[in-house]
Amino acid sequence: MSTQRIRFLFLNIGHFLDHLFVLIFATAAALTLVTEWDMSYGELIPYATPGFVAFGVCAIPAGWLADKWSREGMIVVFFVGIGATSILAGFADSPLELAAYLTLVGAMAAIYHPVGLALVVQGRERTGVPLAINGIFGNMGVASAALITGFLIDTAGWRQAFIYPGILSILVGIGFLGFLRQHRQVAEPAGTGPGQTAAAGHSRNVLVRAFAIVLVTTGIGGVVFQSTTFALPKVFEERLGDLAQSATAIGGYAFLVFTVAAFAQLIVGWLVDRFPIRRIFALLALIQAVFLLAMTQLSGMAALLISLAFMLAVFGQIPINDVLVGRISKSEWRARAYALRYIVTFSVMASTVPLIGWVHGRWGFDVLFPMLSVAAVMIFAAVLLLPAGIVAVAAVAPGAAAREAGPARR
Repeated sequence: MSTQRIRFLFLNIGHFLDHLFVLIFATAAALTLVTEWDMSYGELIPYATPGFVAFGVCAIPAGWLADKWSREGMIVVFFVGIGATSILAGFADSPLELAAYLTLVGAMAAIYHPVGLALVVQGRERTGVPLAINGIFGNMGVASAALITGFLIDTAGWRQAFIYPGILSILVGIGFLGFLRQHRQVAEPAGTGPGQTAAAGHSRNVLVRAFAIVLVTTGIGGVVFQSTTFALPKVFEERLGDLAQSATAIGGYAFLVFTVAAFAQLIVGWLVDRFPIRRIFALLALIQAVFLLAMTQLSGMAALLISLAFMLAVFGQIPINDVLVGRISKSEWRARAYALRYIVTFSVMASTVPLIGWVHGRWGFDVLFPMLSVAAVMIFAAVLLLPAGIVAVAAVAPGAAAREAGPARR
């Protein structure tokens, strides 16, 4: 295996672990902490909020440090830091103490997206498929969080659900550090990469408008993503009935849905490298709106199938914003551009966590799903405002840019 592929593998493992760690609490709260600490699901969920705030706020300093110091070095800090803080969470004796440790987990988790994604697109012209592959690993982390946490709860206890993955992450970090020492990484020269082509082909106003729309769709999409991924284990507990009667079974169904849905990113990644990105983005938003609304009153097998349908679209949307950021940002500040995109994502996600608990406590999920459907319609409307032709010429098939821009003006 080449040095570049080994490096890419480490980055993919990092994305997997990043999403795994931030969702361990979601399953633990739904399946065991409500009993152990004698608290309702709605009462427990707000304790996760500081961690998601840190997940967003700390992205900017992480991106700045990566651009100024070392992107690879920051990934080592990520592996070791998130592992150590997760181990600490496993020793928490109260909700408040656990919230403090989850905040540290969130701060370490914030490192990955601005730094890891900048490394994924570094030196590449076509970024859709690499970002999609990396995204699949991230969503496999989402999928595995429910499965692994449910399994560890049933076999060892909720504390081990934090401790065992923490040990694994530290070991991976040590392995990545050893790899870096053996293979010194050559930095991407300034003025190269996907962002240079796109930036050179459009005015500053067009690029600013495109980036602003990316931030809007990122924020609204973050609400949909967080609500569906965080709440799905609880949704399945309430709605699958006899299909899932244990923590492992609930985690297994969540794993199945998330795993199958994750591969939508690979298809979307291939498509956005070859076809008008605006059309693909708009179609995914419409699919989300339709199936989220359809989920409102469903239970049993129908709920499982419709959950898979809307998660295909939710996960499929993920690489699109990342591709756009990579194409319109220069290499020397790309980590900070990704940091800004993800600080919006995770700040919105942090506010979504208490919203889930509040809505569920008053009306249940019958109200949450129509709300998410409206959010998807808002994404669709924002996508229609994307500047025509905001694609990197080298990243699309011949004629795709022309199709996006429409008829030439004379």
